[in-house]
Amino acid sequence: MKFFLSFILTAALAYFICLYFPWWNMPIVAFIIAVVIKQSPGKSFLTGFSSIFILWAVLAFIIDQKNESILSKKIAQILPLGGSTILLILVTTFVGGLVAGFAALSGSLLNQSKKSKGKNKV
Repeated sequence: MKFFLSFILTAALAYFICLYFPWWNMPIVAFIIAVVIKQSPGKSFLTGFSSIFILWAVLAFIIDQKNESILSKKIAQILPLGGSTILLILVTTFVGGLVAGFAALSGSLLNQSKKSKGKNKV
């Protein structure tokens, strides 16, 4: 249940935050959600990665279809992707997923460090 809730919250808040702020605010959202919804570090990474991966894949595909792949074809030709727009979308969503996953992992590890400090007090 926590995985699903943090998945939905991360994707929804990242979508709305990125409407008004630069893309790099998305990992801040993943970090905050991981701090608020306590999960294991592995689950937090998976939540952050998968939510942003899917969100960016859907958004990139919609944008790519609206402009008839004009820009993505040019970018895919510059990069060593053989002109494949789908591969370009996968690469960018993978990078975004990794950034969000590591941000969520950092939030989860922060929770664990706060717990361990509380146990060590005499």
